[in-house]
Amino acid sequence: MRIAVTGTTGFVGGHLLAQLIAAGHDVRALVRKEQPDRVGVTWVRGALDDDDALATLCKDCDGVIHVAGVVNAPDAAGFDAGNRLGTLAVLRAAEGAAASRFVHISSLAAREPQLSMYGASKRAAEDAVVASALDWRIVRPTAIYGPGDTEMLDTFRMAKYGFVALPPAGRMSVIHVGDLCRLILALVETREGRRLYEADDGVTGGWTHREFAVALGTAVGRKVIALPMPKSVLRIASRLDHIFRGKGAKLTDDRVGYLTHPDWTIAVERRVPPDLWTPQIKTSEGLAATATWYRDHHWL
Repeated sequence: MRIAVTGTTGFVGGHLLAQLIAAGHDVRALVRKEQPDRVGVTWVRGALDDDDALATLCKDCDGVIHVAGVVNAPDAAGFDAGNRLGTLAVLRAAEGAAASRFVHISSLAAREPQLSMYGASKRAAEDAVVASALDWRIVRPTAIYGPGDTEMLDTFRMAKYGFVALPPAGRMSVIHVGDLCRLILALVETREGRRLYEADDGVTGGWTHREFAVALGTAVGRKVIALPMPKSVLRIASRLDHIFRGKGAKLTDDRVGYLTHPDWTIAVERRVPPDLWTPQIKTSEGLAATATWYRDHHWL
């Protein structure tokens, strides 16, 4: 297939690009900056607010995979521009090119849009996809981890020092980036569309926060102390993170809004059918391999 992809210079997009190439697909990738030549890839310079670039990206493509999005923004307008408006622009280009399939990478945060500006913008983007005339597929990943990830790196670093600060008591699910990209590949290749799926590592009922902290400790070779934090303390921590890291802060006030929700496990009725995809990477092994990658690249 000839497949157009946004977000290929990011964490998930980079892993996805490698899998698409390995599967033999002809990839057209949207990028802001010039990239080195790569077999199987045509780079298209532009951004989500560049209609001409998006038209070029999607022209004569069989499928479009929209990975790009905003996870941090200073206000609701920033999230809206990066997630809802960006998705609308890609949808217009895909419809104009008569692409047969559209895969949208959302987030489990979209299930509870009232909790955060991020979740609200991702739900609005989903609504735009559902309202389109395209043969769409939407996937809501849980917390994504794996080699190259910067979002969960701080948690690994805490575990290295023997403690993990946690949200209040609750449950969560996770997924390795490799498994997520295999799912995205399956979704663009399948003929069955207009489906919304939630995806995780296959652990029924997910993980309690404490269980996941222990798993992180095992991955880095340390016995850890799990430290559940009330929402008020996390709010203070988010302000401190902003003071010290500015735009690079990971614990933002907006994230506190959804991190403290007690249930971030997938809905059983939205689980991916096993004949389409099943996760292959056991989380204990995936976390250990990720920790090794961090060490090898001097991140941990």
